[in-house]
Order: sequence, then structure tokens, then C-alpha cells
Amino acid sequence: MIATSRAGDDNGMPSREQDSVFNAEILVRWFGWSMLAILVVFLLNNYLTYWQDWPGAFPFGNGSFFARAWVQSGLYLAAIVYSGFYVLRTRGLTLRSECERARSINSFLIRAAFWAVLLIGLVDFGLAFLRGEELLEAVSGKELAMQLTRSDVRGPYVHIPLVALSLVIAFFTRSIGVIWLALLIVVAELLIVMSRFVFSYEQVYMTDLVRFWYASLFLFGCAYTLRKEGHVRVDVFYSNFTPRKKGLVNAIGTLLLGMPFCWLLLAVGFSSRTGVINAALLQFEIEGLGDGLFILYLMTVFMGVFAILMLVEFVGFLFNAVADYRHSPGDSGADASVLI
Repeated sequence: MIATSRAGDDNGMPSREQDSVFNAEILVRWFGWSMLAILVVFLLNNYLTYWQDWPGAFPFGNGSFFARAWVQSGLYLAAIVYSGFYVLRTRGLTLRSECERARSINSFLIRAAFWAVLLIGLVDFGLAFLRGEELLEAVSGKELAMQLTRSDVRGPYVHIPLVALSLVIAFFTRSIGVIWLALLIVVAELLIVMSRFVFSYEQVYMTDLVRFWYASLFLFGCAYTLRKEGHVRVDVFYSNFTPRKKGLVNAIGTLLLGMPFCWLLLAVGFSSRTGVINAALLQFEIEGLGDGLFILYLMTVFMGVFAILMLVEFVGFLFNAVADYRHSPGDSGADASVLI
């Protein structure tokens, strides 16, 4: 006998409801990946505008209709279109799997950030030590020693190559690494205490290194903490909500608070040549504390890195929240074994 009941999927969900869920998930995925694609274009346009002297996107208010301006503006539309094409081409992917993909991207970025601050901190510390003990000229020669005291040389020719090396190392490693930064801070603090009270020896670059690593630990670790839901919640009702209601609250909070906050930081920091982050990067701003580390501009850049990492994590958080709201199968937590 042929069943005459209402057609549905294997779980008994009516086909119209199933199509509605499917379309909603496609829209959420499109929105999330569009956010990340627009982020890439935003950073690329910032580089083209302030480092390569392109006119910038949407410079129509001053009557500038350059071909390069149209290219920069069109990149935003291309990012949205490409995201839609990706989502339609991978319709079978679930929100849970997309969440893990976003988290994988962020894990790579966090690993790279960890290795960058580790290598830059150690190399700058070594250079500052040699300079403070008047050994740098003997090791590198007078001309190179003079060049290394300039921030516009130290940044492009020492720090940036180390960042590139960090990206390579992060590609071949599977540990986020920020957790180990806490141990390095403790060791560095211990060495400062021992050298101060045992050997009566202390230099500016020693405290600079600890401050440098402290800042990176807190700012880079925020995205990891969000993933583990370790941030403090001031809630009265949330803990008693059902998973569905928690998913709804998390999704709304991400859209109305989390993502706008990240974009606000990026907009302010990269708004112009005088934006906080752009100004520090363009000038390779340093503190000028004699034998200290050349790190002030990097610590300013940390705010931009923080916003980027949090935005990527919020995209995965949104995917997960909507999946919770829709009772999608799968675990909403991250596998700790790949994070530490």
C-alpha cells in the first residue's frame, strides 16, 4: 500500500518546513562568510590606499572617479557575490561544520599571532640586550648597528619577516600556543625578579618584553575564551534557558553587540592615515626609551588583531547559535584536544 500521509524527510519534517530551514541556513551561512570576505577586502583596501597610494573605495564625495577606485569599490560586491556562490556550491554543509571551518581559520590566525609575538619579543630582546651592553656594533658592524636603531628599519626588515615566518610555522603546527604564552610571562617575570634582587641588574627592555607578552595574551586569548564560553556572563536568566533560547540570545547578541563592536574598532583604527592603527603602522611608532624594545606600534596593532580574531570567532559563534536554535545535531563545543 502506498502511504498517503504528508510527504516529509526521514525525520518526519514536512518538506515545506524542511525547505524553510534549508533556506534560512543558507542565508545565515551567506551572511557569515560575507562578513569575513568583506573583512579581507577591507584590510586589502586599507593596504592599497595608505601604503600604495590608491584613491580608496567609494571616493565619490570629492568627485574622484578613478578606475582604481572602482576596482576597490567593486571588491566589496565581489566578496558578497563570491560568498553567495560558495554557499550555493556547498549546500550540503551544515552550520555545525561551517562553525568548525570558521574556528579552524581562527585557530590558524591565533597560532600565527602567538608565534609572531614570541619571535619578535625574543629577537627584539636580544638586540636590545646587545645594544644595552654595547655589544651590538661588535656583532653586526657599525653601519648595521646604526640601522637597527631606526624603527623604520627594525619594523620592515626584522619584524615583518618574522611575522611571515610565523605564518609558515602556524601552518605546520596544530597547537594554538597562546596558553604557553602565560608560562613564558611567568618565566620572564621570575627572571626580572631574580636579576633585580639577586644581581641588582634591571633594564627597560626586560619589562618591555613582559608588557608585550601580557598585552598579546589578553587580546589574542579573548577569541579562544569566547570559543570555550569562558567570558564572564552577568546573567540572571540565561543559565536557566533551554538550549534553543540560549541559541537565540547568542545569535542576537552576536549580531547586535559582538560584530558591531569589532567593526567599530576596525573603522576607528583604519579610518584614515591618522587612524590609531594606521598612524602607528605607517610611522613604525616606538617609545623612544633608549634601550627599550621597538614594540609600541605593534601593541597598537594588537587592537586591530583583536578585532579581527573576535570577528572571525563571532561568525563561528553565530553559526553555532543558529544551529542550537534549530536543534541541529552535533556538539556546540570545541574539541579541546586541538586547541592546547
